[in-house]
Amino acid sequence: MSLGCAACPVRDRAACSVLAEDERDALARLGRLRTVRRGETLFSAGSDPAACATLTSGALKIASYGADGAEHILALVHPAGFVGELFQPFVHHDVVALVDSTLCVFAGPDMAAAIEHYPALARALLRRTQEDLHASRSIQALAGRNSGRARVAGMVLAFAQAASDSPCHPAPRFDLPLSRGEMANMVGLTIETVSRQLTALERAGAIARDGKRGIELLDPALLAAACD
Repeated sequence: MSLGCAACPVRDRAACSVLAEDERDALARLGRLRTVRRGETLFSAGSDPAACATLTSGALKIASYGADGAEHILALVHPAGFVGELFQPFVHHDVVALVDSTLCVFAGPDMAAAIEHYPALARALLRRTQEDLHASRSIQALAGRNSGRARVAGMVLAFAQAASDSPCHPAPRFDLPLSRGEMANMVGLTIETVSRQLTALERAGAIARDGKRGIELLDPALLAAACD
C-alpha cells in the first residue's frame, strides 16, 4: 500500500517532519505502508531484512531471548519511533508488534540514499534515536527503584508520556502497550505485584482502569509522586 503523508497521524512528530513538502513526497514514493498484527514479528534476530520503518500507529517491542527461552524486553517503540539497522548487515533482536500496528516501511538502501540527500533527515533520525534510547533507559532504570509502587507508577507515567501528542503533558487516556507479565518482566516484579500496585494506584485516585489495558490518568501529580 502506498503512503499518504497528508493523513499520517505522526506527520508532525516523525523524523520526516523536518522535510519540505516536496521532499517528503519524494521520500514517500520510496516507501510503502505495512500493517502487522498483534504478536507478529516485523524483524527477526539473525535475519537481514534490509529495511527500516517509522511506526505510525500501535506499539512494538524489541526483545532478545536467553538460552532458557526467557524473553527480555529491551525497548519499546511508540508512534513516530524508528526501527531498523541501516548500517548493520543483520538484525540483533526481534521486533514484535504488541498491538495491531501500522508502519511506513523503506528499503534500507533507499533510506540510506535519502539520508545522504537530505542532511536534515539524518540529523532528525539521530535525534529521534537518542530520544528513544533515553526513554528505554528510563524504563529499564525503574527496576532499580526500591518499591514496587514506584516501579509500576513510573512505567504507567512513561506510557502516558509516550502516548501523548504533547511533549509537556502526558496523555489523559491510553492503553497499556504491555501485558501484566511483560510489565513485570521489564521492571523486575511478579505479575501479582504489578496487578496489586495498579489496583493501589487506582484506589489512591491516581488512575482509573477501563478493561484490561485502558488507563485514564486522573491525577498526574499524584502518579508522579508515587514514582519517588
